[in-house]
Amino acid sequence: MALNIKPLSDRVLIEPAAAETKTASGIFIPDTAKEKPQKGTVVAAGNGKKDEPLTVKVGDTVLYGKYAGTELKLEGKDYLIMREDDILAII
Repeated sequence: MALNIKPLSDRVLIEPAAAETKTASGIFIPDTAKEKPQKGTVVAAGNGKKDEPLTVKVGDTVLYGKYAGTELKLEGKDYLIMREDDILAII
């Protein structure tokens, strides 16, 4: 299902990965104690700036800062929209 959204300039739309629900030792984490994910998949990207094309592309899995981007809800799913500068790495 394609989204009808096109980020402008150097902005990208990211679908965050699901938060961990269980620790490595098998203890379940309650909703109130879950950490905000810092990893996600790029689902849409802008064209970049005039002299700076985008490095990331749709489908890339990226790492970003804990408080980076703006949260938004589209078609019942949660997304983040942020500048490419807020992305720390492509994995």
